[in-house]
Amino acid sequence: MPDSPNPAELSATQLAEHAWQRLRAEAAALELPWAAAYRQLIEAAHAEPALHALYPFTSHWALRFSTTTGPAMSVVGPVLSVDGDGVFEVGTGIVVPNLGRFASAREAVACAVRELPPDLGPVTLGAPLRPWADG
Repeated sequence: MPDSPNPAELSATQLAEHAWQRLRAEAAALELPWAAAYRQLIEAAHAEPALHALYPFTSHWALRFSTTTGPAMSVVGPVLSVDGDGVFEVGTGIVVPNLGRFASAREAVACAVRELPPDLGPVTLGAPLRPWADG
């Protein structure tokens, strides 16, 4: 897996590219029954310019996107995932395939792109996390 960069030394685009490379390396190393389908999903999303321009991250093996780098991300668009049978799912939340279930990763990625807001700009640096305010 690639070494972690020093965020202070990189642009938002470089940080997003590093995140993509980390996801691809993690997917390539998986040895789970659904690993091949998961790799297909990551690679299909990486190959799509509209998604590649965003900052990718995962939660519960679901692929998500942000218009800003971490730690305080601006999540955008749908969630992409693969179920245990190798079916690709797109939804508005984790484990909510309400936007569709697809036989191929490319179909799922195309659905996700159609659901992106128009006129997304390039990824930008995210703000640091703010501490919780005392109530």
